[in-house]
Amino acid sequence: MRACFAAALLCVAGSVSAQDRTDPRTAPPGALACSGCHGAGSDIPLRGLSTDEIESAMLEFRDGSRDATVMGRLAAGFDTSEIALIAAWIAAEGGDE
Repeated sequence: MRACFAAALLCVAGSVSAQDRTDPRTAPPGALACSGCHGAGSDIPLRGLSTDEIESAMLEFRDGSRDATVMGRLAAGFDTSEIALIAAWIAAEGGDE
């Protein structure tokens, strides 16, 4: 199972590296999944939050200093630079689609 996951991750990593990771119009890896819980009409909207607010919240979820049921586990999968990219993209997109 781990071998399959690792192989899939390598395939995705190759396509991700080709993206312009600084372009706010290009969703960074993992960012599109946010709309499942935080998209238009959600109970947990991100619309109107700044990049800093989103980034701080994700870092707090990741390090466990902010209570969470799901976000702590999700944020743990991203490094600091990935969190910064996701936060900037969400803020630039207006928080939902």
